[in-house]
Amino acid sequence: AVPTSLAVGEATGASGRATLTAIVAAVEVMCRVGLAVPGKFHARHYHPTALAGTFAGAAAAGKLYRLTEDELVRAFGICGSQAAGIIEYLADGSWTKRLHPGWAAHAGVVAALLAQSGFTGPETVFEGEHGFYRAFAGDVQFERLEELLASLGRVWELEQLTFKPYPCGSIAQPYMDCALRLREMRGVRPEDIVEIRCRTAAGPVPRLWEPLASKHTPQNGYAAKFSLPYLLAVILTRGRASLAEFEDDVVRDPALLALAARVGYELDPTIDYPRQFVGHVRVRLKDGRVVEEWQDHPRGGPDSPMAPDEIEAKFRGNASLVMSDDGASRVIRNVRTLGAEPSLEKLMRSLTL
Repeated sequence: AVPTSLAVGEATGASGRATLTAIVAAVEVMCRVGLAVPGKFHARHYHPTALAGTFAGAAAAGKLYRLTEDELVRAFGICGSQAAGIIEYLADGSWTKRLHPGWAAHAGVVAALLAQSGFTGPETVFEGEHGFYRAFAGDVQFERLEELLASLGRVWELEQLTFKPYPCGSIAQPYMDCALRLREMRGVRPEDIVEIRCRTAAGPVPRLWEPLASKHTPQNGYAAKFSLPYLLAVILTRGRASLAEFEDDVVRDPALLALAARVGYELDPTIDYPRQFVGHVRVRLKDGRVVEEWQDHPRGGPDSPMAPDEIEAKFRGNASLVMSDDGASRVIRNVRTLGAEPSLEKLMRSLTL
């Protein structure tokens, strides 16, 4: 949503307000495309961002290119034939997941431009017999889809989004917070740990837990992002999980891998995944004590929002890889004033390296 809106906004000379409006439109469309069939895309081995992101790109581009209603319908129809992205990257930590958001954005912009030029796409792209939902989710829930469409402009899914404290999968975040509390508030140290057990719903198991032997020893830094044993080990050992903790040489640290090997899981059917993203970590210590932490929701969402200075600190940490702190400060100032700017020129100049 954001990169597409910035790129098309710059190309069209859009104001900051118009660009922000396009971002909101893209997010609302993308969320609803996924919420119509919760959990179904993952269950059929697709990456939801790669599927729903295409429609978000078209919504953002359509807003800024000022597509008519008929043109936008055609653009969404075209998106149905461009949406794609499987989750086999989980097997070896290969980079294809990183490709999905950018490719979806590209597809959405192309769909908008094709539609504006007269190219057609099926009007029944979502609900049709051979449409998007039957192809990627196995079925279509007409009543749920109609409810989501009717709520556009009244219910804002944007308000329900979660900012991730750590640079890895969303489902893992509450578990990592639990591990951090065990370290910082309970004084748990890696050398004292005999065993770590976590309760989980069945849904996340293929992504974060299995095959367990592979998750105990991720092949590289990217594979480590999808290994809860590694993620818990790095939090309990280092007290943090920044981008530096996902470098390949760090992932091969024998001390981290030794602790990761002590992590296991048990299924809990009471966890209402994907409606609930919870965390639970139980640690058995050498002195016989058992300590545990439970978290009902991810930090960074509406139930437990991150403070603005926390989000800013995360941006500065990531930006430090490519720009100075002064450069990051300029970006932050330009983002804060974007809504009042007649163009994106200041922001884009501060983002250009």
